[in-house]
Amino acid sequence: MNNELLEALNILEKEKDISKETLLEAIENSLITACKNHFGKAENIRVNIDPETCEYHVYQEKTVVEEVTEEALEISLANAKMIDSVYEIGDIVNIEVKSKEFGRIATQNAKNVILQKIREEERKVLFNQYYGKEKDVVTGIVQRNVGRNISINLGKTDAILSENEQVKGEVFRPTERIKVYILEVKATSKGPKILVSRTHPELVKRLFESEVTEVKEGIVEIKSISREAGNRTKIAVWSNDPDVDPVGACVGLNSARVNAIVNELRGEKIDIITWNENPAMLIENALSPAKVISVIADAEEKTAKVVVPDYQLSLAIGKEGQNARLAARLTGFKIDIKSETQARESGDFMDYDDYEEYEDYEEGYEEDYYEDSEYSGEGYENE
Repeated sequence: MNNELLEALNILEKEKDISKETLLEAIENSLITACKNHFGKAENIRVNIDPETCEYHVYQEKTVVEEVTEEALEISLANAKMIDSVYEIGDIVNIEVKSKEFGRIATQNAKNVILQKIREEERKVLFNQYYGKEKDVVTGIVQRNVGRNISINLGKTDAILSENEQVKGEVFRPTERIKVYILEVKATSKGPKILVSRTHPELVKRLFESEVTEVKEGIVEIKSISREAGNRTKIAVWSNDPDVDPVGACVGLNSARVNAIVNELRGEKIDIITWNENPAMLIENALSPAKVISVIADAEEKTAKVVVPDYQLSLAIGKEGQNARLAARLTGFKIDIKSETQARESGDFMDYDDYEEYEDYEEGYEEDYYEDSEYSGEGYENE
């Protein structure tokens, strides 16, 4: 019996990831529960379990008295001396209890205690496992639609992809494998409740970390990211190694790295631009692929005035303002974009002679001015 119990505990420990010590504790509690149901009391019950062999013994600790008034707690002097003649009044006698003596109800209750403990530990193990993956990307298998939500199997448990976290237009088939971002893991009485997302900007960041070695190792940093899920994402990257091109590292040979991420995001366009500490140059890069004539950025007010060629105005603003909107989120600046003609008419356009008044990137003036001649912004645009 002990060998069978030991083998069962080893299997549970391996398959359920529940420690043997926890299972032995559950068995101990179940034996105490069985004694309480059988004898009516359990405060004088002591259980000894050998963790190596799983051999266990249950003892009732009884006080030696002249006349027994409570059988569960006391033993008469005469009976005690029959066990060992050295016992005297007031001594404690350990009387072994055989579990086979327990009744059916006591045995069933003991079994329920063990099963309950196993279920609790399973839930705890699952919660800890996925709580450690919170704010990370995992691969799941589409199970079924639950109303407007989608159930995603993550291996040992299911997650919920709510309607709000789904990308508009994405359609998944059952058994399809997709990557999701774990938003939150909650502990419930039925196990962990896992909420995942396909729209969160961090999903794109984590995908780059998994695809681009330089990002994973910290050589290339993703400084900022803005996303309109399903349409376009802009990321600003920076290299801590002067010999490593941050944009090139993220794009990969023949665009292999960025295309792998685009495919995972079902064709979502990704613009990768170079981060720059100078706000004016960063904003110019962020408006890529549009060409920029000049940028006046107020670092304190977080506002910027941008002038673009007349024929580039619609490209700079983007469809329904998307390019300008994403650039503003990426840089943290409120960006006012005007065409060259509009700027001249409003007096916002500055000729080259006025440039020196604003030019001093090293000293970090409140306003930074950048006038573009041939430079059109460092970056990669996935069209």
